[in-house]
Amino acid sequence: MTDTKGARTSARLVESMLELIQASGYSGTGLNTVVEHARAPKGSLYFHFPEGKEALGEKAVELAAGRFRDLLAESATGPATDPGTGTEGPAAVVRRVIDVLARMVEDSDYQVGCPVSVVTLEMGAESERLRDACANAFDSWITPVADHLAAHGHPAPVARTLATAVVSTVEGAMIVSRAQRSVEPLRCAAHAVTVLLDRRDTVTAKTPTEQASAEQASAAKASS
Repeated sequence: MTDTKGARTSARLVESMLELIQASGYSGTGLNTVVEHARAPKGSLYFHFPEGKEALGEKAVELAAGRFRDLLAESATGPATDPGTGTEGPAAVVRRVIDVLARMVEDSDYQVGCPVSVVTLEMGAESERLRDACANAFDSWITPVADHLAAHGHPAPVARTLATAVVSTVEGAMIVSRAQRSVEPLRCAAHAVTVLLDRRDTVTAKTPTEQASAEQASAAKASS
């Protein structure tokens, strides 16, 4: 039988860890603060997370990753869907996602950003466990974006390249928006991504690896 009360306590601890990372960073979040924020019984943290802060941080990253995947999925089934795929076009999906993120950042008075980026920047060089969790989180966002692009006609390798660029652009824009206390960087990112995804030549474009190989081959031929 599932320990429902224990599961609720564990979920509150993870939720609190996530919220505190967004507000204070990973390093600035103490375990006592997490317990107090979650209104959890003393000692409950090590009962549910015997491996300590890294284990709790890993779960917080996983929670954040899941929520962003949900946002992507919801945004892909907007009101103006493509009759061929039943989903919103790629550029419209990304604009919709960025609109939600811009409101979130603005409503928090620029105090809340992406917790996955925060943990990556703070702990990526210090904790392999947390770096892996962040890498998996980013991949879990890139993959559905790539799948969506492929469903709208982009060859799989190109779709993966574009999806990586899209996620990286949005993540960077969130950081710049917080620094400048303005959602303009996110608006600029939305415009840039729209231009990129609406370009017809990206459907048949080479991936960076293919482009580099072609340039090397051309250089070798020219020097021979």
